[in-house]
Amino acid sequence: MLPEAAVTEAKKRMDGHRCEGFLDGPNPHDPIVMMIGEAPGETEITGGGPYDGRAGRQFLSYLELLPYPVEDIYVTRTIKSRPYRWGHTPAGKPRKYNRTPNRKEIMAHAPLLDEEIRSAAPKILCPMGRTPYWRLLGRSPRMPEIAGGHFTSPVREVDISSEKYRWSRERYLIFPLYHPAASLYNRSLETIIRRHFHDLARLLSARS
Repeated sequence: MLPEAAVTEAKKRMDGHRCEGFLDGPNPHDPIVMMIGEAPGETEITGGGPYDGRAGRQFLSYLELLPYPVEDIYVTRTIKSRPYRWGHTPAGKPRKYNRTPNRKEIMAHAPLLDEEIRSAAPKILCPMGRTPYWRLLGRSPRMPEIAGGHFTSPVREVDISSEKYRWSRERYLIFPLYHPAASLYNRSLETIIRRHFHDLARLLSARS
């Protein structure tokens, strides 16, 4: 679990942003791999786990392709609160919908992700989607250009006094992946994402 003071400060820095809840679930202490998503969705923030709902079940089916029990895989997010926007249902009722966190929100929670990476010290970081990729590496390439490949790099960590990013001293093996829910909206990605997870499984087995 994250230090209470760091969580309190992050929540304070989120004042005024349209975000709700805070998710800091249990994770393994010495993981080989850390999966980094974008933000919690409605199901997670209202009491469900990361594997509840359609997207969660899809994610779980991919994790089960890896050569470790699911509970040994570290799962976290770029921010730990749910960003939302107001919209209307087809029946015209107001409703909160998920949205992508903006850069100020990502900065507000940046010290938390930094702390997780430092304390867990995973060998492999898997940013799932463009938002966590940007958070770690400062670029937002198209996912077909990067997903399923791997390379070694430092990652960005925040200097909270200046609210600017700097590069970490440590270097990590980076294995970008599509966001697991992408295949729910584009069924043609299902085979591609499964192939990427099989490739990650082979890489993990080779490093065990």
